[in-house]
Amino acid sequence: MKYSIYIFILFAVAISSCKKYLEQVPDNRTQLDSPEKVAQLLGTAYPQASYITFAEAISDNVEDKGAGVVLNINLNPFYFEDVQDNNQDSPEFYWNACYTAIAASNQALATCLAAPDSQNYRTQKGEALVTRAFSHFMLVNFFSKFYDATTAGTDPGIPYVTEPEKVVFKNYDRKTVQYVYDMVEKDLTAGLPLLKDQAYTVPRYHFNLAAAHAFAARFYLFKKDYDKVIEHANAAFPNNNFADNMRAWNTTYQTLSFFTLLATYTKASEPANLLLTEMPSNYARNYATFRYGLSYAKQRDILGANVTGGRWAYSVFYYGAQDYFVPKFNEYFVTTSINANTGIPYIMQPELTTEEVLLSRAEAYIYKNNTAAATADLNTFVSKRITNYSPSQHNITSTKLSNFYGTSNLQTGLLLATLDFRRAEYVMEGLRWFDLQRYKIPVEHLFYDGSTKTLSPTDPYRVFQIPESATLSGIALNPR
Repeated sequence: MKYSIYIFILFAVAISSCKKYLEQVPDNRTQLDSPEKVAQLLGTAYPQASYITFAEAISDNVEDKGAGVVLNINLNPFYFEDVQDNNQDSPEFYWNACYTAIAASNQALATCLAAPDSQNYRTQKGEALVTRAFSHFMLVNFFSKFYDATTAGTDPGIPYVTEPEKVVFKNYDRKTVQYVYDMVEKDLTAGLPLLKDQAYTVPRYHFNLAAAHAFAARFYLFKKDYDKVIEHANAAFPNNNFADNMRAWNTTYQTLSFFTLLATYTKASEPANLLLTEMPSNYARNYATFRYGLSYAKQRDILGANVTGGRWAYSVFYYGAQDYFVPKFNEYFVTTSINANTGIPYIMQPELTTEEVLLSRAEAYIYKNNTAAATADLNTFVSKRITNYSPSQHNITSTKLSNFYGTSNLQTGLLLATLDFRRAEYVMEGLRWFDLQRYKIPVEHLFYDGSTKTLSPTDPYRVFQIPESATLSGIALNPR
C-alpha cells in the first residue's frame, strides 16, 4: 500500500523550525560546491530534538509524586496515552526533527554523488549515510513495533527516505520494520568505512569512528546479532581501554560541585561522550521537578542496593521530599536578539557513550555464553561506579549473582546485572525504555492515591503515535 509523507524541510510554510534550517543552508545545490560546505550542511543532519522526556515518563523509572510540574509531554506517557503536544520534547517534535535531519543527510549525499571530484567527498558521503541511518533507526524504534525477527517482516515501519524532497507531497511506502532495519544496516555499513576523525574540528559533535561503531553496536544489539555487537564494540575501543574513557563517577566526579558536574556531564571534552547533539529542550529546567518522575522510592530501587554489595557513586540530589535527580543536564538559553529577554532553551544530549558500548558488549558475551568475558566487562563498569571501589570486595562473582538475584543460572544472573547497570547508568536519560521494549517487560505505574496502571508487552500504546500532521499527507496512524 502506498502512503505519502510530508518531509518538513524544503517549505517554510510547513513548520517553524524549517525557517532556521533554510536560513543556515538554503536548498540550493549550486552553493554546495565544496566538501567544506557539505560538511557544514551535515551539522544539521542530527536530530535536533530530545526524546528523553516522553521516553523516561513511559518507563518504569518514574512514579506519581503527587505534585510538581505537569505538562502533557510528561503526563500523557505516564498515563500510557498519546501525547497531546507538538512542541519541543514531544514525540511529534522528535519525528519532525528526525525527518529534517534526514533531509539534510539526503541533500548532502546527493551533492557528494553529483560532484565531479566525488572522491574528495568520501568522508562527507560517509557521514551522510550514517546520519541517515541513525535518524531512521531512532524513528522506527519509537513509532513502530519494536524489532522482533518473527514479526518484523509484517509490522508496519516508517518511511525510509533516500532522496531530497522536491515537492510538498510525495508518495512513500511505509513498508515494514524489517525493511527499515535492512536499510539502516545498508547505509551504516556503507558509510562507516568512509569516516575519518581528522575531518572534524570537534569530533564529538559528529559521527567520529568511535561513535559510529557505538551506533553499530546498539543497532546489532537490538537486532540480536551478537557477533556484530562484539565486533563493533571492539572497533570502537581497539585498545580495550573502556575504563580510561568512562565517566569517573567514583573519583573525579565525586569532587565536583553541583554546577561543575552539570557543566561536565555533557562536555565534548568528557571522553565518555562519543556523540553529542545540541537541541532545543526544556528538559534541563523540568526533569527534577516533573510530577511523574524519579521519587524517593524509585531512586532507592534504581540506585540503592546492588549486586556488588557496594554503594553506587552517582551523585543524587533532591528538592523537598520527593524530587530526586542525578545532575546531568545544563540549560543553555539563547535569546532571540541581543537585547531580548525571550529566547529558546537548549541542552547538549549525549546520544552515544562509552558505557553503553561496554554494557552492550557484556550483553552480547552473555548470549554467546562467554560468561568470563561478560563478567570482566561488568567488573570494568563496577570499577568506575562503586564508592571506594575494591576489586576483592566489589567485583561480581557467580555467588554474588546467585544470592542477589535468586538464580543458579549464571547467564541469567549476568543478564539481570547488565540490565540493572544500564538502568542505573542512564536514569533520567530515556534509554531504559529501549530495554523494556527489547525484553517486552510490563510497565506498572504507581499513582499517588495508591492505584496502579500497567502497560502490557502487547499494549498498542507501547508504540508512540505517528503525528497527526503526518496523517494530512496520508500516513496511517498506529492502531489504538
